[in-house]
Amino acid sequence: MESLKQGSDTLFILLGAIMVLAMHSGFAFLELGTVRKKNQVNALVKILVDFAVSTVAYFLVGYTVAYGVHFFTGAETLAQRNGYELVKFFFLLTFAAAVPAIVSGGIAERARFAPQLVATAVLVGLAYPLMEGAVWNQGFGLQAWVKEATGAEFHDFAGSVVVHTFGGWVGLMAVLWLGPRANRYRKDGAISAHPPSSIPFLSLGAWVLAVGWFGFNVMSAQTVDKISGLVALNSLMAMAGGTLVAVLMGRNDPGFAYNGPLAGLVAVCAGSDVMHPAGALFVGAVAGAIFVKMFTLTQNRWKIDDVLGVWPLHGLCGAWGGLACGVFGQKVLGGLGGVSFGAQVLGTVGGVVWAVVAGGVIYGALKLSVGLRLSPEEEHEGADLSIHRIGATPERETSW
Repeated sequence: MESLKQGSDTLFILLGAIMVLAMHSGFAFLELGTVRKKNQVNALVKILVDFAVSTVAYFLVGYTVAYGVHFFTGAETLAQRNGYELVKFFFLLTFAAAVPAIVSGGIAERARFAPQLVATAVLVGLAYPLMEGAVWNQGFGLQAWVKEATGAEFHDFAGSVVVHTFGGWVGLMAVLWLGPRANRYRKDGAISAHPPSSIPFLSLGAWVLAVGWFGFNVMSAQTVDKISGLVALNSLMAMAGGTLVAVLMGRNDPGFAYNGPLAGLVAVCAGSDVMHPAGALFVGAVAGAIFVKMFTLTQNRWKIDDVLGVWPLHGLCGAWGGLACGVFGQKVLGGLGGVSFGAQVLGTVGGVVWAVVAGGVIYGALKLSVGLRLSPEEEHEGADLSIHRIGATPERETSW
């Protein structure tokens, strides 16, 4: 029976890893559909190569930083317990690699390729694992301190703060260091629309992400005996709430419609295992409103050229989810209890501060040393031709 359980746990977390791996194709197509046509190839290649760099960085350094586990031993040792620890690494890697995938959407269309890969290596090899280890592996005694101060540990079941808030605020720092795309905000005060290249691809990316998210959330249990149908239902309700509010506030705009469910899913990650489904619906609905309102403000009034809106979608909705867990996880509101709003405030604020510091230092150092941005000529030509020497539809383009 023990051997059967080990095999079942290994298969369970492997399926979760595969589902979250598939989400990276969702990141790619969401970005591909949002950027202009001359940057579509770059979106596809960037997400894939970022994932490969993330894998190596997390294998060599990051996983050890977060959990104190390394793989520099014989294969016979590694394969023990049906290889569960190896598959667990695969699963947690897909979470870590989501951070540069999030950042990628904010800096699209004008970022150089190689410096972003360097940033990915540092983020996944060091900055993210430090936070991951502190929250999910009792690192640095921070969880013990939070529990002593508030009566409960900081609760983030599937990464509203650890993954999404961190990635979103790092993305904001990268966007600020880069500056807006050429001609996005003109000197006369006019704003160039820079419309998406493909709503169908944008929607495909959102659908792939939404489906994979049930692996992201439900499989965060990591073993079969801890699986919770409550997590699945809460994810579904938050997705629906985010969609409906985003469609309403966004006046049927498809870009808002397809980012709304993602906003709800980002927000529900932290408390999906402790909230009542009605609370998850409300949390998702508020997240949809946050995305529409803050995306509009950042793009039009504050003139922050965050191409996919990664700061409002991941940074702000993730922070909202971290705080909301401490409210809607309470028994008085139908939750399972065991959470503290004070702990959620400390953990969420701490996550934001660390992301701002890490993102600011990493991207600031790269800008000052090797530069982050394509030249004006390269940006005008587009990242596809400037970096990859081929466009999204080469046969059609050469026939003109």
